[in-house]
Amino acid sequence: KLCGYLQKLSGKGPLRGFRNRWFVFDPRRCYLYYFKGPQEPLPLGHLDIASACFSYHQPDAGAAAAGDEPAAFEVHSPGGAVTVLKAATRQDMTYWLQELQQKRWEYCNNLDTAKRDSRTSPTASDFSKGLVAKDNPGTILSQNASAERARNILAVETSPTDLVGEQAASQPAPVQASAINFSLRQWSTEIKNSMSSLRKGNNENRKSVFYTTEEWELLDPTPKDLEDSVALEEKRKHLAEGNKGLTSSAFPFDFGRIPHKARRPLRDMIGSSKNRNSSDSSPTEWCSGNGNRLVSELQLKYQSQQEELEKLKKDLLSQKELVRLLQQTVRSSQYDKYFASRLCEGVPKDTLELLHQKDDQILGLNNQLEKLNLEKDSLQQEVKNLKCKVGELNERLGMLMETIQAKDEVIMKLSRQLSECEDSTSSQSGAINSPTATCTNKELQELDRLKDNLQGYKTQNKFLNKEILELSALRRNAEAREREWQAKYTSLEAKLCQIESKYLILLQEMKTPVCSEDQSPAREVITQLLEDALKAEPSEQPEQAFFKPHLVSEYDIYGFQTVPEDDDEEKLVAKSRALDLRSLSLNENREISTGVKWENYLASTMNREMMRCVELKNLIRSGIPHEHRSKMWKWCVNLHVKKLKDSAVPGYFQTLLQKALEKPNPASKQIELDLLRTLPNNKHYSSPTSEGIQKLRNVLLAFSWRNPDIGYCQGLNRLVAIALLYLEQEDAFWCLVTIVEVFMPRDYYTKTLLGSQVDQRVFKDLMSEKLPRLHAHFEQYKVDYTLITFNWFLVVFVDSVVSDILFKIWDSFLYEGPKVIFRFALALFKYKEEEILKLQDSMSIFKYLRYFTRTILDARKLTAIAFGDLNPFPLRQIRNRRACHLEKVRLELTELEAIREDFLRERETCTEKRDLISDDEEDS
Repeated sequence: KLCGYLQKLSGKGPLRGFRNRWFVFDPRRCYLYYFKGPQEPLPLGHLDIASACFSYHQPDAGAAAAGDEPAAFEVHSPGGAVTVLKAATRQDMTYWLQELQQKRWEYCNNLDTAKRDSRTSPTASDFSKGLVAKDNPGTILSQNASAERARNILAVETSPTDLVGEQAASQPAPVQASAINFSLRQWSTEIKNSMSSLRKGNNENRKSVFYTTEEWELLDPTPKDLEDSVALEEKRKHLAEGNKGLTSSAFPFDFGRIPHKARRPLRDMIGSSKNRNSSDSSPTEWCSGNGNRLVSELQLKYQSQQEELEKLKKDLLSQKELVRLLQQTVRSSQYDKYFASRLCEGVPKDTLELLHQKDDQILGLNNQLEKLNLEKDSLQQEVKNLKCKVGELNERLGMLMETIQAKDEVIMKLSRQLSECEDSTSSQSGAINSPTATCTNKELQELDRLKDNLQGYKTQNKFLNKEILELSALRRNAEAREREWQAKYTSLEAKLCQIESKYLILLQEMKTPVCSEDQSPAREVITQLLEDALKAEPSEQPEQAFFKPHLVSEYDIYGFQTVPEDDDEEKLVAKSRALDLRSLSLNENREISTGVKWENYLASTMNREMMRCVELKNLIRSGIPHEHRSKMWKWCVNLHVKKLKDSAVPGYFQTLLQKALEKPNPASKQIELDLLRTLPNNKHYSSPTSEGIQKLRNVLLAFSWRNPDIGYCQGLNRLVAIALLYLEQEDAFWCLVTIVEVFMPRDYYTKTLLGSQVDQRVFKDLMSEKLPRLHAHFEQYKVDYTLITFNWFLVVFVDSVVSDILFKIWDSFLYEGPKVIFRFALALFKYKEEEILKLQDSMSIFKYLRYFTRTILDARKLTAIAFGDLNPFPLRQIRNRRACHLEKVRLELTELEAIREDFLRERETCTEKRDLISDDEEDS
């Protein structure tokens, strides 16, 4: 990954200077984070590379040799912020600039794909594992071939030093250059001067000075200090104009003319105080100072009056709007009074009420029309602003082209001087005396210096041309993306209008009383609306896919089918449920607090390994984001089976798989029968040719050879199928080992399902303790709810809850273990407790229990119940109850085995029962 040491210019006032920082590039958000050191967990801040541009100044070779900053470059961010960074060598600076340009180019082109709907959407590298990765190829749209060729031509070949890359973290930080050009004694002198300048004047004009750790800033300088700083700036400008003709090799690259307003106050104040202390003040200077102070006071008064004038204008506009609204209200009331007086006689009362309702509707529509007009005006203003920005960018581009042209002329001039110098040295290469030799050495040194300058300008010219080319291409892509979003917004608005129209028709139908079906004229309209809702959307052209709003797709992001194909009534319910889920997910996306917490946590782990902590547990309980789930699941599995994996031989999974393919296995027959019955509603397992089927077969066969006591049990196939959605085969195999051999008790998936039966009895105890009313209700109507919950525990809620909730349960399950199953099983019952208590017969209760989990859609509320309302939830209590019930279940199984043996013995002695065959004997 792109990381390494750079020096960042920070601070204000006398402490402003370069500080060593450890920089790490994050490709997920195209951010460049910087830390105090490689081992620091939290970043100090970040730079948004996606919206930044880069520049650097080419110093004169002699100035560079004298100790100037040849490896410093600037990162220009939106809003005028400029960050100055400095590499240890010029080679490292060139490498950083090339890499940052490339990262920005790749990220911004990825934004152009139709699949990316936000800047935090996952990149292709985040989906390197699992079957879900196949649905997110992260392809980049076709780029401009000429622009790509030009970028390759203008690229500068360079390689990093030891201070760039992950290996740099093990090396000491480079020696920090002395950016502050005075010693500690000079520091104290400057601070004393600044304090003395602050003390001059009246006591009431004194202001406090506060500094922060990273960015030092003076809050309120006195008016006289401001005047002195302005005067000093003017002197510096005059000096710069006078020296401009002397430095022909210095070309300031003012990219976009970004202002540096925040740099001046304390530094200028120190300079002004030094000037005042070093020169004697005369009466004339004192008079001019008073005149300047009077001018500044007048300017302040003028600015305050301008602000008051703006406030008065705004108040006037608001008053005009209020008068307009009052006039409209008066007109409507006069119209109502006139209309009521003319039609009151002989008109039924119902008709008058209907007319009043229509008038209210007309007023509402007028208000809505006014709102739409205001929105239209705001959009038009936004378009004007965008056009102004485009014009500014074109102007900046023209200025940059002029700068490059000027530099090209300088390069040509230097080339001519170089050729002339070479000719002169060749013509005077004969025998020369000692003074001539001295002159020749100086000329050779000057020639070397000019060659270095020429090479530096060529490199800078290439870099700036490439930067201009990339920024122009990215600007065009941004404009095209904006047009596409505008078209999508228009399409969504049209779709919303259609939905509102259908909704109003339905409201009208519900309002009109219906005596019989024959007398219902709108019945046909409702039937047509139902057909439209259930009708599949026609296929569209690929270029139209971006503009058409898809509220419910055929499959969700996990590959599960959202709407069934056969039953129309069930299809309507499923589509309604999918729309509710879509609405919940959109609302969660607007609240980006969880996503930001995950980004900050992952940024803090860039320089260290993840470890179990309270912060990580709370984040996982809130749900792992889709783009990070593959990485986090693999980390959780490795956390639990690290000792088992370390003790296994290298290539352990491949060895088991090879053995399963070469030798017959007793479980292979049952595995083949269950493959297509695993998740038939998931597109990754729906047909024999699906990619998930072969991976599922490999993992189950390998596990049957690892654990012959279990071999294969129905339920393991679903566990593996869920794991394969985010993990590769070997990781899914170890995920199954984690669940069966680490999380669950022994005999959980054996033939007797002893551990599963024990957990059901433990769950009954927890129900009576945590939900006593619901438990008593089940006991009253003799409802055995463990017939429903048994499958929850066996396959960890697969096919029992909606997919969004299922994967949030699995997130916590893989991190915390089987206690999560008890938590969510209780939470599901508590979520619907009141609805279940309303049912008053065993048949309706049992029927409701079979499908009620599919109606729970709010994952956030369910998680709050599981990890908040059900506390305390100690694991020791579950273990103790498991041990207690285990002995009871074993005694019951022993009694059942004795009864079975007695039956077999009696069958052998009795001729009438010899023909009876048990299910177990028939299977064997």
